Amino acid sequence: MTAKTHPNEPTLYALLDQLGIAHHTEEHRAVFTVEEGADVKARLPGGHSKNLFLKDKAGDYVLVSALGSAVIKLNQLHKRIGTKRLSFGKADALLELLGVVPGSVTVFSVLNDKENKVRLILDKALFDHDAVWFHPMRNTASTRIAPQDILRFAEATGHTPTLIDFDEDVT
Repeated sequence: MTAKTHPNEPTLYALLDQLGIAHHTEEHRAVFTVEEGADVKARLPGGHSKNLFLKDKAGDYVLVSALGSAVIKLNQLHKRIGTKRLSFGKADALLELLGVVPGSVTVFSVLNDKENKVRLILDKALFDHDAVWFHPMRNTASTRIAPQDILRFAEATGHTPTLIDFDEDVT
């Protein structure tokens, strides 16, 4: 299956190569939600992500990359990361800031945030796997990297991530 690549996908792979980050991309049908992609995930061993593009009441943007099974309480998350109350960011802001469309949000999209306007939040549970999968800025493929390499990639793009344990019970 061949799908149209994202315009910055070659730049993503070049950066991963430059950083010495091993990666592998698998093509698949378009997947828009975690639930919808269960069959795709079943054939790709490792941790699978869900990614949320959020905006707080002050107008600041946040990208959350979490394990697909993570329960993210949006009404509580702002307290944990020190922002105003959070809601989902609009599609036009997603495209402008991260260069992707809904359904293709990914940790890799911080590559497109050259002005560092989006804060990156990572789920600690991603690091419990030998490999983790993210869309390469399009939802018709998934790219595998080692979890420790997420940090190297994020730092290389100027995004120092905040790590959150979504399994931790916080009141």
